[in-house]
Amino acid sequence: REKDEKSRTWMPKFLMVKEDKERRKSSDDLERNIFKFKKNNAEKIKRMEKEEKIFRETFMYDKEINVVSTAIAECSVPSTRRVDLPITAGEQLEVIDATEGTAVICRNSEGRYGYVLVEHLNFR
Repeated sequence: REKDEKSRTWMPKFLMVKEDKERRKSSDDLERNIFKFKKNNAEKIKRMEKEEKIFRETFMYDKEINVVSTAIAECSVPSTRRVDLPITAGEQLEVIDATEGTAVICRNSEGRYGYVLVEHLNFR
């Protein structure tokens, strides 16, 4: 009887240990993915800060950056000047500020800023 009880208790423990090892492996994989995500997110934030700094220098923009509205680009337009933002059709843009003319200052999903003509945008 004692041998049977030992073998009974021993087998489930052995299986549980193996399952725990598998759980550890899967949790280690998740942790690795979390760290990759944090690293990519940190790089994206750093790139966005750099773009904002360039924007402030180029446009001499000292106000706080607030999103006025969002718009979708109706057609693709390459940039002709350094201050123009190249857009592709269907791209979602955040409108930062309106200027005196027919252009508005926009930011794309990559964090780049530039002028976009209102005629190329579709406001919802």
